[in-house]
Amino acid sequence: MAEAHQAVAFQFTVTPDGVDFTLCREALKHIYLSGVNSWKKRLIRIKNGILRGVYPGSPSSWLAVVMATVGSSYCNVDISMGLVCYIQRRLPEGYGPYRTPQTQALVSMAIFSTGVWILGIFFFRQTLKLLLSYHGWMFEMHGRTSFCTKVWAMCVRVLSSGKPMLYSFQTSLPKLPVPRVSDTIQRYLESVRPLLDDEEYQHKQKLAKEFQEKTAPRLQKYLIVKSWWATNYVSDWWEEYIYLRGRNPLMVNSNYYAMDFVLVKNTDVQAARLGNIVHAMITYRRKLDREQIKPVMALGIVPMCSNQMERMFNTTRIPGKETDVLQHLAESRHVAVYHRGRFFKMWLYDGSSLLEPRDMELQFQRILDDPSPPQPGEERLAALTAGGRTEWAQARQTFFSSGKNKASLDTIERAAFFVVLDEESHCYDPDNEASLSLYGKALLHGNCYNRWFDKSFTLVAFKNGQLGLNTEHSWADAPIIGHLWEFVLATDAFHLGYTDTGHCRGQPNLMLAPPQRLQWNIPEQCQAAIESSYQVARALAEDVELYCFQFLPFGKGVIKKCRTSPDAFVQIALQLAYFRDRGKFCLTYEASMTRLFREGRTETVRSCTSESTAFVRALQEGAHKKADLQNLFRKASEKHQNMYRLAMTGAGIDRHLFCLYLVSKYLGVYSSFLAEVLSEPWRLSTSQSAQFQIRMFDPNKYPNHLGAGGGFGPVADDGYGVSYMMAGEDTIFFHISSKFSSSETNAQRFGNHIRQALLDIADLFQVPKADS
Repeated sequence: MAEAHQAVAFQFTVTPDGVDFTLCREALKHIYLSGVNSWKKRLIRIKNGILRGVYPGSPSSWLAVVMATVGSSYCNVDISMGLVCYIQRRLPEGYGPYRTPQTQALVSMAIFSTGVWILGIFFFRQTLKLLLSYHGWMFEMHGRTSFCTKVWAMCVRVLSSGKPMLYSFQTSLPKLPVPRVSDTIQRYLESVRPLLDDEEYQHKQKLAKEFQEKTAPRLQKYLIVKSWWATNYVSDWWEEYIYLRGRNPLMVNSNYYAMDFVLVKNTDVQAARLGNIVHAMITYRRKLDREQIKPVMALGIVPMCSNQMERMFNTTRIPGKETDVLQHLAESRHVAVYHRGRFFKMWLYDGSSLLEPRDMELQFQRILDDPSPPQPGEERLAALTAGGRTEWAQARQTFFSSGKNKASLDTIERAAFFVVLDEESHCYDPDNEASLSLYGKALLHGNCYNRWFDKSFTLVAFKNGQLGLNTEHSWADAPIIGHLWEFVLATDAFHLGYTDTGHCRGQPNLMLAPPQRLQWNIPEQCQAAIESSYQVARALAEDVELYCFQFLPFGKGVIKKCRTSPDAFVQIALQLAYFRDRGKFCLTYEASMTRLFREGRTETVRSCTSESTAFVRALQEGAHKKADLQNLFRKASEKHQNMYRLAMTGAGIDRHLFCLYLVSKYLGVYSSFLAEVLSEPWRLSTSQSAQFQIRMFDPNKYPNHLGAGGGFGPVADDGYGVSYMMAGEDTIFFHISSKFSSSETNAQRFGNHIRQALLDIADLFQVPKADS
């Protein structure tokens, strides 16, 4: 509403008597309030920057140091060892009240105290950084904590006490270390041994030895120099070369999805659900801007990097002919909305005030009630974001660089995020297993033109009030959007709520200006480009087979009784399932995070190990005693957990080799070893969805308030993509993707193998299981 008023804040007419100005008091009021709000945000950022800059210090600690210095002076104790007198002698001679000896002494003591305070902050920060570089705690058995680790934990707890803001620990986090080449190569050879016969392995050993002795030392030196200079030696290259330089469609290949609560439903009213959810999202953004969100802490004491959260909102991936660019804005006051082939701009604020949920519901309902048809070419416009990146960049430059097309595209790209009012209904019906898969397919790609795949995330609201997200991958990894999603769903269910009729609480402001239709002028050539991208996206979407299911017999609660890691249990089950599905093993990718380091993102855990393959073969042979199989399983589990810990602590394999490969490309040095390593296909790509990063409700008290996690497309044309979520203690959700065009894969078949593999491993330990 404020923006509508601003357009008519003042008018003028030219008459024979001169120029007549007419001012609108209400409009000027809204402009004034908007300006005040903008300055408040600037002041908050300045204040947060100061508080973050002096953490773990604080204004009260500075005052305590000053009072201690002044108090000791009055007690005739010089704790400054003469420095206060030295400072006092070198102060410029003042005039008026500032030239008295008492005032100069106080100023000198304040200067000395400030210096001591700053040195103390620097010392504490460096000490904390040194403490956070210790990762021995990760490698200790549960319940067998060493004395050294206990002392370390106590020191970290003391130094990280107080009320840290979101980014308070960023400068105290250690840098990601560069592993030794010999260690990386040794781990790499160990990881491929179960996949190669003797001749192939000897060939790989020969290439690795030649690389280690001749090429690697030079490449490693450049990488070490980069690690000294850059904040993180991997992340910028990973973002650019793995994501932004990719020319394939984002849809299915890169973007991933997240599901709503699937076992409870708060309302069937589509506009009402969006009113609460969008209000909760902007509330989260406000907390993010003010750094009021608590940093995520491992074990409750070890901070993890929060850098990726900066670009959660107001961010769009802009296509380029050779490489894309991430555009992030400091502020956005609107969302872009798509419904029935039309695009709308919906303001989130009335003046300086965030719209209440009931007002947002009103605005979304106005869009739903709008009878206007799409303009020519408008309905499938978003298919450009679902097709090839180069084609989209060319169309953008040709048809959207000026006029109303540029203005409307700017509205979408400068929005806080993108909202879709879908005309279909989707939800999970436990009595209809296919319902979860159809729900996932709708979130992964929709109809290929009703999602804006370039936005940091698209919020999808189905006709029955069920929700989901489609998220662009380059700006952050899944746990980051998961943090937002947990906050939003919990706020919707436990804080905002609905009336008995399913509407948002409160009374709407009927005086709000309605959302604005975006205007387009799309010529026939552009419509042809849209249709071409749509056909590419449609072929890709139709080729994706997605099978989602809830595993009911048991969850991580039962797995823990097997005295093993739930993640290791599932990963070994995936190896067993894949072997039964394909009759062989394959290179397996499991995503692990490296956020214990500054600007850390992910590392690869190579889950197919000699230990896991030995267990699978023994189980399949059926001739081994249960005790022997249990022993082989424990070895495989311990191996997997150790690899996961190594990956988290910067001693992984693939990011190091990736960076060495890039350095070789920059230097024009060819390495047959690196070329082979980087061309190996990941036929089994896996990831575990994070949950309960923030505790806004007790899952034991509300056991049905569970999300089903999310999923992604297959990485290899003849492979599987598997995402799983340990939902609470008693169930696991799986999302399995493959391609219909591959005769070797079948997502549902593989899902059935996973079910049986989990049950077979659980039978080894004779743990109780619920009826399916």
